[in-house]
Amino acid sequence: MNATKQNRNLNIPNILAGFRILLSPVLLVFLVYRDIDIFGLWHESWFDYLAGLVFVVASVTDFFDGYIARQFDQMTTLGAILDPLADKMLILAGFLGLVYIGRADVFAIFLILSREFFITGLRVVAVSQNKNIASTISGKVKTVVQMFAIGFLIMNWPYGTALLWLAVFFTLYSGYEYIKDFVKI
Repeated sequence: MNATKQNRNLNIPNILAGFRILLSPVLLVFLVYRDIDIFGLWHESWFDYLAGLVFVVASVTDFFDGYIARQFDQMTTLGAILDPLADKMLILAGFLGLVYIGRADVFAIFLILSREFFITGLRVVAVSQNKNIASTISGKVKTVVQMFAIGFLIMNWPYGTALLWLAVFFTLYSGYEYIKDFVKI
């Protein structure tokens, strides 16, 4: 790999996506390992606050990496791989942790994760056939609603479960749109 291409890949959007990848297991740790209190002073609610903080920071990087990449023409092939991977890792960590602590319905999470794996596979097939399946507005809405649902469920706020089922709806609907677009191409 030449130095110019390597330097182009080392840009702020890709660094932010990499940071989001690193934050995903940290989020999972704060959700799952609540009984490990190394200081012996933490109330269980502090794990919610820390998980919520990690999740908000990671979610904000999702907005900024895309914004910076588009505004400053820093889109790269590496970024096209890292960004959705980071998104999926963050969503996976959040939802798995929430199921583990009993705040998310396992069937709702099954539907969401099944769609994510299916569409990722569909995108791989599309790329292998030199087809491009562009992101849709419903896919972006799906991501935002999923993130709000995770945030509300982490903080154990009212309407978290309702947001989760709304996320299921948008997740399945956006999956339908991806399939429809794939068939058209």
